[in-house]
Amino acid sequence: MFEIPTLYKIVAMIFALLIAIIGHEIMHGYVAYKYGDDTAKLQGRLSLNPIVHIDLLGSIIIPLSLFLLNAPFLFGWAKPVPVRMDIVIRNGGYLGAFLVSSAGIFYNLFLALIVAFLIHSVNGGMLSSIFGGAFNYFDNPNFAFNVLIFILLQILIYNVILAVFNMLPIPPLDGSSMLSYFGLMFKSNFFAKIFAKVNPMFGMLIVMVILGTPLSQIIFQPVNLILKGLLGV
Repeated sequence: MFEIPTLYKIVAMIFALLIAIIGHEIMHGYVAYKYGDDTAKLQGRLSLNPIVHIDLLGSIIIPLSLFLLNAPFLFGWAKPVPVRMDIVIRNGGYLGAFLVSSAGIFYNLFLALIVAFLIHSVNGGMLSSIFGGAFNYFDNPNFAFNVLIFILLQILIYNVILAVFNMLPIPPLDGSSMLSYFGLMFKSNFFAKIFAKVNPMFGMLIVMVILGTPLSQIIFQPVNLILKGLLGV
């Protein structure tokens, strides 16, 4: 179905990854702003300009390395948005901190739902009829349709992958913060004390090991289940 040039596929994959990781970070800052923390806004990090969010390692080196290694997917992250959790907690309590920590994951899952709906709409002919005139621009009348489906699928896949990976309770992933603040909401600092002892760099090393070993298959089981559920296959 996706008989499109490799260059188009590369651009589509990078575009989809950037939408997933940049939107993820912006949502952390946006929800924090709603709780009175304007740190991200003052630093221009609520902007949709991708340049201010690009992280050399996570947005360029890691995805490029995975592509050159012919990995089945790209993975990466944007520059973390600065958040003053003390301000968030003062204004919204530990519930506010939990919502700030989970905002990126909720963004990824919500976008995945929207894109899944669009994919079903395209297959049902709704978007085809709306944009039908654009398809005649190419020599192959199916070319633009294939490109559109491929882009939507990539956006869906990367948002689900990012959501699932960030649920892992490994600092600095969101799952560790969510679990910490969830416990604190019920006056338990058990998880907060444990995760405070884990160096974020060590946590990222654990994530890299998971990605580069058969352990990744354990993570991709829920990813595949979610994708199959959204696509109805």
